Amino acid sequence: MYHTWMRYFTPGPVHHRLGLVCLGVGLQHGVLPTVGPRTLDHHVAVVISAGSGWFRGTDGRRTAVTAPALIWLTPGVPHHYGPDPDRGWDESFVDFAGPATATYTELGYIEPERPVVPLSDAAGARAAVGRIARAARRGNPLLEVETAAAVHELLVALRRGRADTNADGDPVLSALARDAFQPLTVAEHAARHGMTPAELRTAVRRGAGCSPKDYLLAIRLGRAKELLAATELPVAAVARRVGYEDPAYFSRLFTRRVGTAPIRFREQQGRTVPGGWSNQIPDPEHPPTIATGPT
Repeated sequence: MYHTWMRYFTPGPVHHRLGLVCLGVGLQHGVLPTVGPRTLDHHVAVVISAGSGWFRGTDGRRTAVTAPALIWLTPGVPHHYGPDPDRGWDESFVDFAGPATATYTELGYIEPERPVVPLSDAAGARAAVGRIARAARRGNPLLEVETAAAVHELLVALRRGRADTNADGDPVLSALARDAFQPLTVAEHAARHGMTPAELRTAVRRGAGCSPKDYLLAIRLGRAKELLAATELPVAAVARRVGYEDPAYFSRLFTRRVGTAPIRFREQQGRTVPGGWSNQIPDPEHPPTIATGPT
């Protein structure tokens, strides 16, 4: 059982000069029929706001789709998808075309190579689709211009709503990695990126498969290992450089997670390099060598 509402339009040549034109809009929910296999000559953004299902593209692989998510259908690319046959899903879609699609693709707003995109929030996209649906009332003299403007808005909302980007459209994991060594809580990291803690957790889990706390910890400990192995900084200085003001806490955390104390880790790393560490600058005419034994 499913419910569906949709409208399709045929904008004229002059409207195509707006850059984007809306060709259709739809709102559906329930156990919808499977779509495809098929190939279209225009773009479609399919926003899944509840439920789950699957998608199969040109590589033949079946990809799980879990709301909130976006499915990109791009011209000339075969696709096949559908909701879970027991639960169904809530779907809204917008068909669009125009010369501006090439620019939006170049800017990364449309991603042909990534047909299934996790979203942290579908509310902004659904609001844009709603504006298109309201503009689609019969007899609206501004139909083509209103819907074209809303397609631009939809693409921005989808870019902002991606689960791997923050409120400014920056990749969340890269932004967290950049700020990982600052003494910030997860809530403070979320606020810094214009997200709620729940949105940050969703984004990091979808992108890295772990919690923000574990993601940040892995980056900090990885950097700590590098500093311990490659420098002679005291453990307290290493702790401060990776975001811990309390060296005792850092040592306990490092020991628990890595399995050995920081000092012991440094000693082990030093022994893995024949000859140990040296602060002497090698003579370029006589570089140091490592004996390999008799040949």
